[in-house]
Amino acid sequence: MRRQHLTLTFLGLVAVAVGAVMFALAIGSVDLSVAQVWAGLTGNADDLPRTLVAELRLPRALSAFAVGGLLAVAGALMQVLLRNPLADPYVLGVSGGAAVCALLALMMGLGGLFVDVAAFVGALGATLMVFMVSASGPAGWTPLRLLLTGVVLAAGFAAVISLMLALGPDSSLRGMLFWLMGDLSFAENPGGPLLLLCVTTIFGLIAARHLNIISRGDLQALSLGVSVRSVRVGVYLSSSLLTAVAVTTAGSIGFVGLVIPHLVRTITGSDHRILLPAAALAGGSLLVVADTLARTLFAPRQLPVGALTAIIGVPLFLLLIRRQRLPG
Repeated sequence: MRRQHLTLTFLGLVAVAVGAVMFALAIGSVDLSVAQVWAGLTGNADDLPRTLVAELRLPRALSAFAVGGLLAVAGALMQVLLRNPLADPYVLGVSGGAAVCALLALMMGLGGLFVDVAAFVGALGATLMVFMVSASGPAGWTPLRLLLTGVVLAAGFAAVISLMLALGPDSSLRGMLFWLMGDLSFAENPGGPLLLLCVTTIFGLIAARHLNIISRGDLQALSLGVSVRSVRVGVYLSSSLLTAVAVTTAGSIGFVGLVIPHLVRTITGSDHRILLPAAALAGGSLLVVADTLARTLFAPRQLPVGALTAIIGVPLFLLLIRRQRLPG
């Protein structure tokens, strides 16, 4: 019975993902029918539908799906690493480091590839900084030290970002704010993020047994022969890489990595063999829909997609918390 339920759940998530992408391809400044979308995908359409579908909307929709999936999987991994249901991909300061370097590039008048490279370098730099600081000292590397170090560095990055926004040139301010709140306007190469999402999900399935054991506590994991430290380091580096690529592709987009793992757990349970691929599908679908709404609600003006994910995520998370059974 449970296997049938999970099969139906996955089929439903796949259908939602396909529907979200089709919605993104059909809706815009020029609305297209399903037949026109299909013709544009197969190359049998006129110039305008083919350009809209294949060259403009499809790369952006696939980029949104990849970023949403990366953030959802990273959030699920981070919650295992820290054994904290409130952990999300940004809690350890990865997005803060990326934002500081990306905004610095924007202040210097750079754009495109330079901003992406700067954001990726900043994210990896923040990852190494958190790991090295938390691993130093007599107590060694623990989830609590990792969390505290990440929170403190994230607060420091936030202060630097505030100063940069206050001192930055007016000509760059709008672009800086959009980057901070999430922007998929220039996400034109979804291949790399999609490949990373697929590879990470597959490796997550291979390591799902260890993730399930570690989520129950260190003592049980050690008694079953699991190398807790090695798995934690692997989870930390993997989740940081996913977050770095997501932030580099679309800026800081909140709530996807926090809400989606919670939502999926209520439907599928906590088995990571099911949780990780389901989170990838649900997170990708959510961000595709949010990005479509961001570019169409007030067209031709575009909204920052991070604001819409927060508007969707806050009431959804509060509803999940309200339905959750609390101990005692």
